[in-house]
Amino acid sequence: MRFRLTPQDTGFYDLFATSASHLVDGSRLLTQLLGAADHAGRESIAQQLRDAEHAADESTHAILRKVNSSFITPFDREDIYDLASNLDDCMDEMEAAADLIVLYKIETLPDGVAAQVEVLARMAELTADAMPRLRSMKDLSEYWIEINRLENQGDKVYRRLLAELFNGDLKATAIMKLKEVVDVLESAADAFEQVAHTVESIAVKES
Repeated sequence: MRFRLTPQDTGFYDLFATSASHLVDGSRLLTQLLGAADHAGRESIAQQLRDAEHAADESTHAILRKVNSSFITPFDREDIYDLASNLDDCMDEMEAAADLIVLYKIETLPDGVAAQVEVLARMAELTADAMPRLRSMKDLSEYWIEINRLENQGDKVYRRLLAELFNGDLKATAIMKLKEVVDVLESAADAFEQVAHTVESIAVKES
């Protein structure tokens, strides 16, 4: 660990932990939305997810305000910007998927969509668990290794879903709607992996 001769503002760590906690909320709501019995129930949950996304935006803005007003930061400013933005991207993609399901009034989703969301929920939990460890930069390698494994698992689910969509049983409009949803969920998994890559880069620099 490199030595620092100036004091650090440790409030950043709490802000990152708060930001990641919103991702757990978002993935939980997304899971609930898939299990909702009717369109009205899904609309209600989608609104809760929009509220969670707004809260996540506020957390992102709080981090950016703090870095812009701080003379000393715990690690490079560029990395702080990147990590805050990457965390925000995860929530944006999950909220977008929920919004599409409601807007397109998709009644039945392939089983693989639930599998995608299950991967996202686990990624969110791991990310929230990892953020407090930025303070010490210890025991983080297992986090990014597992996130990478989960992203690979999500890729396999995504490819199977695409094959299922294009097997000839669905109408073109249904294919287009479902494909957009599974694409956005795949983008959410990619966003979580990008968070892990950013954390790994920070840890390497600080070692």
